[in-house]
Amino acid sequence: MSDLAPDEHAKPLSQILRELSQPGETGLTVGGVAAAFGPRALGALLFLFAAPNLLPLPPGSSTVLGAPLVLLSPQLALGVKRLWLPAGVASRPVPSDTIGRTFARLADWLERVETFSRPRLTFLFGPVGDRVAGIVCTLLSLVLILPVPFGNLMPAAAVAVLSLSLILRDGVLALAGFALAVASGGVLALAGRVILGFARQILTMVTGA
Repeated sequence: MSDLAPDEHAKPLSQILRELSQPGETGLTVGGVAAAFGPRALGALLFLFAAPNLLPLPPGSSTVLGAPLVLLSPQLALGVKRLWLPAGVASRPVPSDTIGRTFARLADWLERVETFSRPRLTFLFGPVGDRVAGIVCTLLSLVLILPVPFGNLMPAAAVAVLSLSLILRDGVLALAGFALAVASGGVLALAGRVILGFARQILTMVTGA
C-alpha cells in the first residue's frame, strides 16, 4: 500500500492542523510539521504550501510558497515513498502567526472536504496515477514561482486538490484537480497571448513600424 493511502486509524488532517494551530505550539520547524503528519507528510506539505495561495497574501507570496513545491512535487513524480527534506529546510522555523491563523483557516476548509470525501474511483491511483499527479503538480509549481499577476490561483487550487485526492484516495477530487490543471493551462496560454499582443503594440508605437 502507498504511504499516501488513507489509514482509518490515523487522525484526520484537519485535526492535526488544529492541533498545530494551538497557541502553545511554538518553535515548530518545517520538519516538525512534516513529522506531525507521519507517512502522509508529502501530500500534506503539498497541500499546506499550495492552499495558502488561495488566501489574501502579500505580493510575491506565491513565489515563496511555490519554491518548496518545486522540491516536493518531483518526489511524488519519482515515486519517492518517504518525504525527503534538506537539513536547511527541515530546520527552518514556522512563524507562530502562520500556525495560528493560516493553519486554522485551512483546517476549517479541510473539515468540509473531509465530510463528503471518501475513497472512490481508486483505479486513478497507484504507482502510475500518483506519478502522473506528481508530474502535473511539478509543472504547476513551476508556474507558481513565476511573477504572473493573478496567475497563481488556479495552479495553486489544482495542486491543493490533487494533493488531497492522493491522501484521501478520492478519485472525484483527482478529476477535479486535473480539470483545474487543464483550465490553468488554458488561462495561462490566453494571458500569454494577451501580454504578447500588448507588448507588440507597445513596440510598434515606440519604433513607429
